[in-house]
Amino acid sequence: MHAVILGAGTVGRSIADLLVQQDVNVCIVDEQRDVLNRVEEQLDVQTVLGSACESIPLFQAGVQNAEICLAVTSRDEVNLVGASLSKVMGAKTTVARVFNPAYRDFSTFDYQRHFGIDRLLSLEKLTALELAKGLRAPGLFAVESFARGGVEVLEVGVDQRSDAVGRSIRDLNLPATVRIGLLVGNKGPSVPTADEVIQPSDRVTLIGKSTALEDVKSLFEAKSHRTMSVIIAGGGEIGFHLAKILDSRRYRVVVLEADPERCQLLGSRLESVTVLAGDATNQKELEEARVSSVDVFVAAMGRDEDNIICGAEAKELGASRIISIVRRPDYVNVLEKIGIDLAVSPREVMAGEIVGMIQTGPIARQSSLAGGAAQVWEVEVREGAPCTAGALRDLQIKDCLIAAIVREEYVEVASGDDQLRVGDSVVVIVQKGQESAALKWFGANGQGSRG
Repeated sequence: MHAVILGAGTVGRSIADLLVQQDVNVCIVDEQRDVLNRVEEQLDVQTVLGSACESIPLFQAGVQNAEICLAVTSRDEVNLVGASLSKVMGAKTTVARVFNPAYRDFSTFDYQRHFGIDRLLSLEKLTALELAKGLRAPGLFAVESFARGGVEVLEVGVDQRSDAVGRSIRDLNLPATVRIGLLVGNKGPSVPTADEVIQPSDRVTLIGKSTALEDVKSLFEAKSHRTMSVIIAGGGEIGFHLAKILDSRRYRVVVLEADPERCQLLGSRLESVTVLAGDATNQKELEEARVSSVDVFVAAMGRDEDNIICGAEAKELGASRIISIVRRPDYVNVLEKIGIDLAVSPREVMAGEIVGMIQTGPIARQSSLAGGAAQVWEVEVREGAPCTAGALRDLQIKDCLIAAIVREEYVEVASGDDQLRVGDSVVVIVQKGQESAALKWFGANGQGSRG
């Protein structure tokens, strides 16, 4: 397998290191010879000196034969053009890292489709999602978006006082644009039938259109519930995404940011979040932010040392739980000693995404659900795949749940009457242990290999 990485910065080097460990042949393109020299000293990779936006360096790097090209330079525009050009030149899958949220806002303009890129990746948002999962509140938040943002996957903790308890899925009368893809109860995870009865403390994974999910989630929530208080130290992109993810009805969020101009920007973009100007590494300013009474303190600043310092200070002041971003692996061993309950590494988050992207077979993308009890796949439907043989109802696929279909420019939640076509992309829920059986539905002649 051949992979091309555009950009030899921290992220590019981390991805290259990961892929080399997966026995992938890697070539890195960068404009700086001294940077490439250091990469060659540290990693068993090929390098090409040149611009990620020019065809000659890309050709020299072998994008025409690449299974995947990852554009991860420090400039969004370079990543978009480089990934787009690589796709046209023959790369099987192209991914562009983007910082600017506007490039991932499909409601205004679909940059991903316009540039022909398979995926736009925000490391900051992925890290924020991992932090949100670590809060362990019984609330509901978007796990991820699939199908170019047209479908959301959400996990719900069923409250014992909710309207859903004691009712079958059939009786919930969910809209046609929402499916329950996975239920984790006392008997473990399962893809539920319509007769499955919702029990208190079940965890339910919902898949559907975002507007419909907003209407459905109240079924699983208590009519009244305690609000969890969260202070986020650091208003950078990770802190911003985390604050935006947290539902204001379940979380009371305060962002502590030292830069006054950044505070003004955050205040204009976060309607239900309190933004305070202050240095989170200063104990006095933490006291003024009332850290002593907070349920969760999240250290999400740009430097590991600052995150460790303010996390330890917050713990000493009385914060109930401390979550911190830690980028350097050699710091992990000291975190528990100083009272940090959970560390999230952007590098490990990225590693999980990349491993999902380089799987063989028709899977274009995959992500874990319910703590690894299941996976959600985005799968390409190929010529000769058994899943195209008839309507979904007639096929009686029991190895997985086909939840959504992407066809040309349209995204629809799947129904039994739908028939898949070659060229479609589908969002699929697969339980752990059933991956091989599920994959046979999408591979040519029942096989999962790329061929």
